[in-house]
Amino acid sequence: MLDWFRSFDWLQSGEILLRSLASITTLFVLTKIMGFKQISQLTFFDYIIGISIGSIAGEMAFAADTPVVDCIFAMAIYGLISAGISFWTCKSYKARKFFTGTPIILMDKGKIYQKNMLRAKYDLDDLTAECRHNGYFDLSDVYSVVMETSGHLSILPKEGKRPVNTEDLKIAPQQQELVSNVIVDGKLIPGNLKQMGKDETWLKKEMEKQNMHNYSEILLGTLNSDNVFTAYPYQKNEFKQTLFV
Repeated sequence: MLDWFRSFDWLQSGEILLRSLASITTLFVLTKIMGFKQISQLTFFDYIIGISIGSIAGEMAFAADTPVVDCIFAMAIYGLISAGISFWTCKSYKARKFFTGTPIILMDKGKIYQKNMLRAKYDLDDLTAECRHNGYFDLSDVYSVVMETSGHLSILPKEGKRPVNTEDLKIAPQQQELVSNVIVDGKLIPGNLKQMGKDETWLKKEMEKQNMHNYSEILLGTLNSDNVFTAYPYQKNEFKQTLFV
């Protein structure tokens, strides 16, 4: 054990550590520049850019013969090109059509379009599986299916198979507004509380009603547009055995 400790290349390990930290930092900055679309809605082009940047980041961490500055420069070029194209596609329909493509109709009015399926590289097993995933186990319940540019399927059911909504029941519900998090991880978020038109005095009174006295007792506290404060306290027993085994 002592011999291994002595023979360990601490200098090289330290270099790998520093290069890895630089790689992670660069990835974080580029992610902020490129936007959340990289995470939520990857197009084919976004996927290629992400893979390329990830590959360069990996080489940056472990390839000691490759200068760190060169890797950062290459990653920055990929990131800036991606950000520039994203900005361009937001402004131009033609650019958006060229880089991200257009949605493809796989099925419409109960008719499956085989040529469009081939164009989308989609087979019948993929189609029926996605329909089941969306709750439609019988394809005859589906009116239209569209493949979006992100690769996800949008499914329009037939009139008699769609979920019932409030208009069908002739009900006029009140519009629900966004809920604000006013306490997070035991700490007050003053800006959110002020935006909801309330102050700490009001909040303390609401906490007292729920037998809570300090922010530190609350994991999450939310406030809706009806001035209803909901507190989710820290649980003494952090672990709960799963019921789904």
